[in-house]
Amino acid sequence: MHFIFEPGFFSNTTVRTALVLGLLVSVVSAAIGVFTVVRGQSFAGHALTDVATAGGAGASLAVISPLIGFIGGGVLGAGAMDAIGVQRVKGRDIATGVVLGAATGLSALFLYLVTLQTSTTGSTQTILFGSVFTVEPSTLPDALWLTALVLATLFIIRRPLMMSSISPELAQSRGVRLRLVGLTFMVMLAVAVGLSAIVIGSILSTALLIGPPASALKFSNRFSTAVVFASVLGTLATWLGIILAYDSYYWSASHRGLPVSFFVVSLVVAQFVVANVLAQRRRVRVVHATEHHATPEQVGWI
Repeated sequence: MHFIFEPGFFSNTTVRTALVLGLLVSVVSAAIGVFTVVRGQSFAGHALTDVATAGGAGASLAVISPLIGFIGGGVLGAGAMDAIGVQRVKGRDIATGVVLGAATGLSALFLYLVTLQTSTTGSTQTILFGSVFTVEPSTLPDALWLTALVLATLFIIRRPLMMSSISPELAQSRGVRLRLVGLTFMVMLAVAVGLSAIVIGSILSTALLIGPPASALKFSNRFSTAVVFASVLGTLATWLGIILAYDSYYWSASHRGLPVSFFVVSLVVAQFVVANVLAQRRRVRVVHATEHHATPEQVGWI
């Protein structure tokens, strides 16, 4: 397998840490991402990436763990969006735009200060585009319990969240507390974005959050099936991205490897393109079969 895995790949502690972290991030991003796409809150997810950027830059200035900054900033942003009115459909774009603008301004200020203080450490590059190979193994326990927290919370609120995602009016008539469910979801979304930021950077974390779930929903309307499929797609993109980034150090004599984020985002985009092509071909076959009076069983096999 030398042509796939360069020497030392599996014996490298940094790589093993990256693979485990990539798995955790892919699963939590898939679970949150499916609901994000269905609820039409992709723009809110993107806004939280900018909030996470501000939090990560602030953490760098305060010399604390980037994970604390990413998640802390995201949670504050989620709370602000809910307070402005993100739980109401008409208020989502306004709330998201206000928070996005404020977060962008803070990000610019904090990154400027980071550049002044740590111009030779590459902190700005790490905050924006991630550097999973620099994550300490001690970060894994934190990532593990945060992942467990998000998944457990989603499992607890899955029914009211699902109902409010499909029909807020019906959910409200059934006694679902829309604001509480919406706020809980936004906080979990912020945690997912923060976790993703330490793998592919805050500015690109939307890719794992939206890409695999959007691809999975092309083939299944069932939440559980879509989450599993999205988890597989996200994990494949992340692991293959880690492999390619590691191998890229050996592609030239200078041993200047390409970033993991570049490969992961490229693979996510490729997955989405392929999913769209396959879904379109499937729709064409179904329409063709229907026009030729195929039985429901035959259409189901297409």
